[in-house]
Amino acid sequence: MPIVMLASLPFTEIADSVPKFDIARECRSEGGSKAVLDRCAADEASARDQLQPQWIQFGPQDKAVCIRETSMDGTPSYVELLTCLEMARDAKKSSK
Repeated sequence: MPIVMLASLPFTEIADSVPKFDIARECRSEGGSKAVLDRCAADEASARDQLQPQWIQFGPQDKAVCIRETSMDGTPSYVELLTCLEMARDAKKSSK
């Protein structure tokens, strides 16, 4: 019986490392000139680099929610993921 109960619980992926997103695909979906695409790629890479050392400070539930939210349109973004996680963290701090 316990196996059935565990199997019925919703699965939440707990990522222990920053997910790998396709930066080029994300930036192409935004459109624009080469300069806009280059700036987008730089912004995405910068957000990814900021996420690396901070990743462990975010809770598994916030990670799962933010990854799901930023991936809804099929082009996940490190900028959106970082913003989502920071907002979740800051909301918890302000409620204390």
